[in-house]
Amino acid sequence: MLTALSIRDVVLIERLDLAFESGLTVLTGETGAGKSILLDSLGLALGARAESGLVRASAEQASVTACFFPPDGHPVVSVLAEQGWEAEDEVVLRRIVLKDGRSRAFINDHPVGVGLLRRIGALLVEVQGQHEQMSLADPASHAGLLDAFGVPMALRSAVSDAWRIWHDALVRLENAREAIAAAARDEEWLRHAFAELATLAPRVGEEEALARERLRLQQNERRAEAIASALAELTPRDRRGAGPAASLRAASRALQRLAPSGDAVGDNPAGPALAALERAEEALAEAETLLSRLIADADVDPRLLEQSEERLFALRASARKHSVQVPDLPVLLDTLSGRLAALETGAAEISELEQAARAGRERYLAAAAALSASRGAAAGKLQKAVGKELPPLRLDKARFFAEVGVLPEAGWGPNGMDQVRFLIATNPGQEPGPLARVASGGELSRLMLAMKVVLSAGSAVPTLVFDEVDSGVGGATAAAVGERLARVAEGLQVLVVTHSPQVAARGAAHLRVAKAALRDRTATTVERLTPDERREEIARMLAGETISDAARAAADDLLRGQKPPQGVLV
Repeated sequence: MLTALSIRDVVLIERLDLAFESGLTVLTGETGAGKSILLDSLGLALGARAESGLVRASAEQASVTACFFPPDGHPVVSVLAEQGWEAEDEVVLRRIVLKDGRSRAFINDHPVGVGLLRRIGALLVEVQGQHEQMSLADPASHAGLLDAFGVPMALRSAVSDAWRIWHDALVRLENAREAIAAAARDEEWLRHAFAELATLAPRVGEEEALARERLRLQQNERRAEAIASALAELTPRDRRGAGPAASLRAASRALQRLAPSGDAVGDNPAGPALAALERAEEALAEAETLLSRLIADADVDPRLLEQSEERLFALRASARKHSVQVPDLPVLLDTLSGRLAALETGAAEISELEQAARAGRERYLAAAAALSASRGAAAGKLQKAVGKELPPLRLDKARFFAEVGVLPEAGWGPNGMDQVRFLIATNPGQEPGPLARVASGGELSRLMLAMKVVLSAGSAVPTLVFDEVDSGVGGATAAAVGERLARVAEGLQVLVVTHSPQVAARGAAHLRVAKAALRDRTATTVERLTPDERREEIARMLAGETISDAARAAADDLLRGQKPPQGVLV
């Protein structure tokens, strides 16, 4: 319910903070005092259109904040969860309007678009007035209202479930038909592409494995080339056998000639050099042996590298041809295989899906028929219940109808196959017509009240606002309006703007709206009335500017729920 409303710089309101309670709250005041400003301010917080004219003349911006405590399980909780916001006990709607007409909206201090603000506001407050777009007058809401009035939830759930099953079966059937039709159109290409890919036989992870193998073989080849090059430098490269080993031996022979004839090598002055050459020959021989062994052990097969590269390049070429990545080729092969299989098994699959769709339709029709029957019964009860409320509201000639008809199949859905319409005929002999088109503003307001009395138990909106629902009526009719507003307020929070003392006397709380001159300017004020002040206000509403003792006595009678004596109203 609405717990608080804070208004800043809206038209004639500079600063206003109001608290609200459950039950029936009445707002009274002289014509032009500013009651409509209060409703316009609340409308801003609920997502109504913002206009620059709402900003007080000397202010740069206007703001309205409305605080709500929705009941447990209220739909607003789900909507807030859709936005990723944690559920809170309090929902705060705030709207700021700048002087140029631009506005900003907030929900629980989160900046939001006006569309979301309006959606949340519609779940929390419903405004009924002669100049409002009334939800009860919208045919789109009638089925839900009738269901809430007297249709078991189990029937509605059964229809919703049956619709989902039937719809899913139809989607699967349509997808299968489209797949078979597409496969038939592309059969020649499918067979060619499948044969080509099947011959290639791509394997999962093959590209990565081939790339690693190719890199390994390339590294082995480069290593073998380096070893062979080094070995070639150590071996003779011409017919004369010239090479490092031959050069070392020739150098040794030349140095040996330096020794005296018959002398030992040790007496040769080049002995150390000869020893070094001998070690060099041994090292060279060892190096040749090691390099030859490495060449023999090297895993170098040019054919393996060539085969790996051919396979890798073939996979990549096929991937480019089919506009996929190489790792997706096995999936593509399976897809092509499935499409070809669908051509062969398609008829049987279609037959099974058609049978499932027929079964789904039959189940839906049975569930929808049960729902329609229940709605028909509920419609009769609703007509009688609303009809009983009309005569006391000076609508004794009016006839209310709740009509349940069958929609064309294109209009069937998870809510059934019914078209529910609320119709009214306000005069004898008149053909029933839509509520908003047939009834006048005053008649429509009272009709809405009668319907709210009957439908309030199933209402998901916790706060109702009635703007002058008693307009144009008085006496017993006004008393009937007040009595019905009080009945609605037993289950919902109700705020009513009224000029009727009979309605005002029914309120659990009473707010008076007035204009006052403050610092050489006019401002709208709102005050909560005490019991004595309330008595004076109702007496004023009965008698006008001059309040007599008779008017006060009549006010006392109204506040006690009694009919005032004749002749006190002036």
